[in-house]
Amino acid sequence: MRLHHGHHPTSAGGLPSGSARGPAVVIAATLVAGSALLTACQGAEADGSATVTVGVAGNVFDVPLRVADAEGYFGKRGLKVKFVKVTAAKGTPALTSGSLQFLNSSPTSFLGAVAKELPLVAVGVDGLGNPLGLIVSKEFAERHALTAASPPDKVAETLAGSTGGFSSANTKAEAGIFLKSWEVDPEDVEWVSLDSPGADRVALESGRIDWFLTSEPLPLQIQHSKGGVVVADSRKVVEWAGDSAGYGQVVVTTKEYAGQHTAVVRNFMAAVREGSSYLATHVDDPAVVAVAGKALPGVPATVVRASIEEAEYPLFVSMSA
Repeated sequence: MRLHHGHHPTSAGGLPSGSARGPAVVIAATLVAGSALLTACQGAEADGSATVTVGVAGNVFDVPLRVADAEGYFGKRGLKVKFVKVTAAKGTPALTSGSLQFLNSSPTSFLGAVAKELPLVAVGVDGLGNPLGLIVSKEFAERHALTAASPPDKVAETLAGSTGGFSSANTKAEAGIFLKSWEVDPEDVEWVSLDSPGADRVALESGRIDWFLTSEPLPLQIQHSKGGVVVADSRKVVEWAGDSAGYGQVVVTTKEYAGQHTAVVRNFMAAVREGSSYLATHVDDPAVVAVAGKALPGVPATVVRASIEEAEYPLFVSMSA
């Protein structure tokens, strides 16, 4: 396991320093407006009681929030939480429309929204690293003699001239990072844009694409059912590992909601912090695997455990300059 609880030197904002510091600081600097906004409005809604709807993606980065809910950390702060699964394409529109109060978002989606001048603010980070799995079809694996143990250079070489699926800008970009690290031009891949990871799976199983990349647990779940082979993950691809990725899952809300419901936002993130901290120190606990399984319905327990070990969970989730 690559979790290094208590061993990451951290910045004032709780993000890890070291090789990931540069990208992490960029994200933290982008988010400082959120901290200032909350501080300016801290007199509002003193008790923080509310029912909130949270957009989640159905992957391992949802687990800290689910643990927080299962352990009663939201409830003890007077919060009732409803989780709604959304795709990368639909999460931000749902948040800006008011259908969601919070969105557990990739920084790619968040910074893309900021670039479009959408009034969003990230109020914390609840996952580190990029727990991705690159899965190839059984036929493709057999044709190129690929297995789960194949070295990354061989995997990258075989993807030149292949057809790859993607359902978010982030996964396509991360696939490109992997290919370039082994001197394979992403332009040598025929890319197929699909609506969701579920659509990626259908395309893989129908032979429309040779492979796709997405967050766990879906790739490991497909492998478990013998529908394909996971040939690259965050253990094999150093650029996806927590120490190198400079990547952290962020909890996002709108500036309007943060300004009008400051106590709710603070209480929500305090609960998330407890959930993330509990997960970081109890990742081997069968009870945690059971809770994670509820967040990932239909996923076998062995796949759930392997999936949550692909991410890292910060002991601190707050943001500052």
